[in-house]
Amino acid sequence: MGLTHQEILRYSRHLLIPEVGLSGQEKLKQASVLIIGTGGLGSPVALYLAAAGVGRIGLVDYDTVDFSNLQRQVVHGSSTLGQQKTESAKTRLLDLNPAIQVDAINQPFTSANALQIAAPYDLLIDCTDNFPARYLSNDVAVFQDKPNIYGSIYRFDGQASVFYAQQGPCYRCLFPEPPPPGLIPTCAEGGVLGILPGTIGTIQATEALKLILGIGDTLIGRLLLYNALDMSFDFVNLRKNPKCRVCGPNADIKTLINYDEFCGAPGYDNPSSLSETNRDITAPQLAHRLTNPNPPVLLDVREPHELLISALSGAINIPLGDLAARLSELDSSREIVVLCKAGTRSTRALELLASAGFKRIQNLQGGLNAWARQVDPSQPIY
Repeated sequence: MGLTHQEILRYSRHLLIPEVGLSGQEKLKQASVLIIGTGGLGSPVALYLAAAGVGRIGLVDYDTVDFSNLQRQVVHGSSTLGQQKTESAKTRLLDLNPAIQVDAINQPFTSANALQIAAPYDLLIDCTDNFPARYLSNDVAVFQDKPNIYGSIYRFDGQASVFYAQQGPCYRCLFPEPPPPGLIPTCAEGGVLGILPGTIGTIQATEALKLILGIGDTLIGRLLLYNALDMSFDFVNLRKNPKCRVCGPNADIKTLINYDEFCGAPGYDNPSSLSETNRDITAPQLAHRLTNPNPPVLLDVREPHELLISALSGAINIPLGDLAARLSELDSSREIVVLCKAGTRSTRALELLASAGFKRIQNLQGGLNAWARQVDPSQPIY
C-alpha cells in the first residue's frame, strides 16, 4: 500500500525525517488505532493521529457534545452541540484528513462488547475518565496482546504511560485494586485546566506514533507525572507484578468481569446508575419544603470557591472532604438536605451521614444545576 502523490505532499515533513521516511509513513497508513473516549484526552489524540496519517481510527463513546465540554474538548465545536461525540469528532477528522478511515462507534465500551470493538485495531488508547473503563481497557489489551496507551488528568496534574503486558507491566500491575468509590473526584467534580488534556493527549498520540513506527524509547515500564503549575515532568519506573491477576504467570482473571461491581461505581451513565433512591428529593419538592414553617437544614458539600458560582441562601457549607471530621456541627435531630453541583458528592455525603447514624437526611437530586434548571434560572449552571 504505497502513498499517492497527494499523500506524499501532505506528509512531506514526515518524509524528510530519516526515522520516519517513506516506509514509516506507509506504516502509519496501514495502522489502526482505537481511541476509547472522545472527550478531553481523546480530542488531541484523534486530531494528531488523523493529521499524522494513521490509516484507520476508531472512536468509541456514547455521550453527546455539551456546552461545558468546549473548554477542553477541542475536536468539537459550537456547531456540533447535541451531536454524538463520535460523529462530531469523525466530521472534524475527515475534514482534517479525508484520506483516512474513521469508525464512529456510538455506544458505551462495556464487558459485553469491548473485545469485539477492539479486535480490528493494532493498539488501544485509553482516554477515559473513570476507573471501570480504565480496568476494562487494560484487560482487553492484555487479552488481545495489544499496547494500551494510558492517560489521566485532574486539575493541574496529568499522568501517561504505555501498558503492554508482552514487554512490561499492565495497569493492574500498578493498581491491583481500584480506590474506594468517591475517594478520587472526577474532572466534573474537581475541575481541570482546559489545556491539560492537550498536553497529556499529545503525549499519548506521540507514544502511539512511536509504537507504530518502532522508533524511540516508549513509556513502557515508566509512568510520566506532569504538573502544569510548576511545569515539571517526573518519571516513575514500573515493574511487572508477578502476582498480577491478569498478566502474571498465575493469572486467575481470564475473561472480562463486571467492572462496575469491581470498582464500586458505574463506568458510564445508564438508567440503573441514575435511578432515584428513596432518599432523593427533587428541586421543585425542595423549593416547596423551604416554604414550610420548619424547613430542612441545607448542607452544601461543595468546595468554598464554588459558592461564588451559585449557592442557596442559608445553606451550611462543609466540603465533602471535611465532613467526617465536622459531623459534630450538625444536629442529627433536624431534617437535613444535602446538595452539591450535580448530586454526586452529595450522594457520597449522604452515605457518610447514614453510617454515622443520621436518619432524617435527603439528597438534592441533580444538585444545584437541577435547581437552576427547574426552580431558579437566575442561578448559573456549571
